[in-house]
Amino acid sequence: MPDAYPSEEPWDDGSHPDLTWPVVRRYTGGARARVAMPVGGVGTGCVSLGGRGQLLDWELFNRQAKGFAPDSFFCLRVADEDGRAVTRVLESELLDHEYAGPHGSPSPMHGLPRFRHGEFAAAYPFGQVRLADPELPVEAVLQVYNPLVPGDADASGLPAVIYRVRVRNTSGAPVEVAVCGSLQHIAGRHRDTGIPDGNTYRVEHTPHGTVLTGGCGDRVARDDEAWGTLALATAGERADSHRLTWARRAWGDSLLDFWDDFGADGRLDGPEHGTRVPTGSLVATRRIAPGAAEDITFVIAWHFPNRRAWSRHGHTGSETVVGNHYTGRFADAADVVGHLVPRLPEYEARTLAYVGTVAGSDLPTAVKDAVLSNAAVLKTPTCFRIADGTFLAWEGGNPDDGSCHGSCTHVWNYQYALEQLFPDLAWSMREVEFTHSLDERGLMHFRAGLPLATRGTEWGIAAADGQMGTILRFYRTWQLTGDDARLAAYWPKVRRAMEFAWIPLGWDADRDGVMEGCQHSTSDVEYYGPSGVNQSWYLGALAACVELARAAGDDAFAETCAEVLRSGAAGTDAEVFNGAYYAQHVRPALSADRIAEGLRIRHVEDTLHNGSDDLVDPDLQIGPGCMSDQLAGHALAVHCGLDDGLDRPHVSTALDSVLRHNHRGDFYGHFNHLRTYALGAEHGLLNCSYPRGGRPESPFPYCNEVWTGLEYTFALTLTAHGRREEAAHLVEDARGRYDGRRRNPFNEVECGDHYVRSMASFGLAHAWPRTVVDARARVVTIEPLPGRWPVVCGDTVGTVEVEQGPGGATATATGALDAAGYTVRLRRRGATGPETA
Repeated sequence: MPDAYPSEEPWDDGSHPDLTWPVVRRYTGGARARVAMPVGGVGTGCVSLGGRGQLLDWELFNRQAKGFAPDSFFCLRVADEDGRAVTRVLESELLDHEYAGPHGSPSPMHGLPRFRHGEFAAAYPFGQVRLADPELPVEAVLQVYNPLVPGDADASGLPAVIYRVRVRNTSGAPVEVAVCGSLQHIAGRHRDTGIPDGNTYRVEHTPHGTVLTGGCGDRVARDDEAWGTLALATAGERADSHRLTWARRAWGDSLLDFWDDFGADGRLDGPEHGTRVPTGSLVATRRIAPGAAEDITFVIAWHFPNRRAWSRHGHTGSETVVGNHYTGRFADAADVVGHLVPRLPEYEARTLAYVGTVAGSDLPTAVKDAVLSNAAVLKTPTCFRIADGTFLAWEGGNPDDGSCHGSCTHVWNYQYALEQLFPDLAWSMREVEFTHSLDERGLMHFRAGLPLATRGTEWGIAAADGQMGTILRFYRTWQLTGDDARLAAYWPKVRRAMEFAWIPLGWDADRDGVMEGCQHSTSDVEYYGPSGVNQSWYLGALAACVELARAAGDDAFAETCAEVLRSGAAGTDAEVFNGAYYAQHVRPALSADRIAEGLRIRHVEDTLHNGSDDLVDPDLQIGPGCMSDQLAGHALAVHCGLDDGLDRPHVSTALDSVLRHNHRGDFYGHFNHLRTYALGAEHGLLNCSYPRGGRPESPFPYCNEVWTGLEYTFALTLTAHGRREEAAHLVEDARGRYDGRRRNPFNEVECGDHYVRSMASFGLAHAWPRTVVDARARVVTIEPLPGRWPVVCGDTVGTVEVEQGPGGATATATGALDAAGYTVRLRRRGATGPETA
């Protein structure tokens, strides 16, 4: 397997004293070309930190905006005692792909001098950029982040970029350093009409620093999605000088005037006449002794309240404003600064406690990287919170809009991050799924409409894998929180959702535990007859319902589910397992009147995303294919400590088959008729293979693709059965493709940017030592695998240390885990269920 950690050799051993945050992966040279780390709050939009230290992809205005990079940057002037001064943008030099364009380099501020050398070091949400230049008597480290505090969605949901620059004097004499931040006033910006004329900044010197802030007033409609305010602030200090706007000049001389003014003495004077679109600037200065270092911190904040509902067709643009939770907490962007600055030490420390727990564990390096980096999805425009605080999400993002609306159940099934990081937000999703998207029949509409109260069930279709997986995710949310009150409140709805599987002409009308009916799935088509993947979600849901029903006092239903589970597990092993893996046994519906209402997306003329029109000999099926996620629900069930009843030797054989037939060491000879996420010499796991032949003439659409979400899901399945070395190789494959050179390591794509399914990787934090957290009993069950293993369960973040001694293994809970009164139980080695030693 290729070693992608680091992508290239760093310029030293990485022990630089100013890299004070943890680092799990480093990017140098051309491996920084695609790096763009999202920096923003959960549900607020974000700005991305590029591999050179540049700020790009400003996605603030309630929609995606890939590629939008205003003329906003930070620069440094350093002067020695003899008055010799040098000015540089706080970025490293442009990379090869930025050189050419029809008018020269297309990169913002391309002609400004920059530091000659750079390196990006990351442990999300922390990004650090080292900058050095032989012509300067200083080195700089940028430390950029937004708080990520497990269990505290509001602390993690601040609309801000925290930008700290640490400047170290590497010379033998004192130097004077001035750092300037410049923010173009982009409030009101639209992709078609640009930035409105006439925006203005105002300045205020506050106890928390100097704040430049401004809105767009009446220059755009007050209900426009881009109406709102921006702010730039020096954190905790008064700026030494500032500009409210740059000078109005022709032929690019506005930039020239600014550069000359700042470069002359490290201060700024206001121009007589300002530009059409103002750029505000703040300057902070330091005198730094030889060998010493000084920090200067800035905050960029925003406040744009007018989020619009997605439409029935899955685009932003409805006339209905559903609002933003974060804008209800603050009056404007300046108010965000006033809240954030005094709490910066607290938020950094709490974020560091989480990151340090993962980074300091004994998880393999690639696994740490995957766990931390893919949580970035939560801080991109993929996810948002409407005015009442409800958490909702697209599946991913297009360049200027969301991709696939409705908090899609069959995609969210695969992610593990939300329930562990923010249980309250997970409960918010359960509210959407079991209240707003569940109708009287028990049909859960797999895409939620907005507004929820009036359009929550407008989609009209249930997904079999989505609905069953949501029941299993309900169990996991309850297990990680121990919230019996919510269980009592939701149990009748959970039961109704399970019973829907048994309606006449439904998924399992004969209630034998095998889904023979028409089943819409995450492959965006309907499957006819039982398959490994859908059976895995169904059996997992049944196992979850047994436990939920017992806890809710519904013993009769618990026994019903247990009986169906026993029958279903036996039937799956008998009918779906083909001796090598769990395939699909196609059972045509024959006619539309043999399919219950709400199970099939009807044919729409000129629409490509349809299931089979032929119900006698349906196409778009798995058939005898070997799916990489054929045990996806099984993996989640096992990692919840549940037993789905599948034959363990059969499962082991199926794992062997996926590794043997779906894994590729290169893609030179691979044919793929749809989207391509792995190429050339890269390694990866195909979604499906046909080792026994018999591929349908028109198989399900995505069979030849490679999805990181399925790779991580299969790695989770391997860890459920103790096969960690093979799981590690799969994670290295995925993260090796997202190496910073060809792809952005903070943006694993599928049907769009920052795709939700990629957060399956977060499950590896617990899955590696097979950690199961039971919040009700305050018990952590873990395999006797020596090492330090992270536990992330809302605001309970800690470590379990397992040691192997002469008398056997012992385990100790540390940190918040210990403070919360958790005890640790060691699982009997090799057990695949909840047994403990």
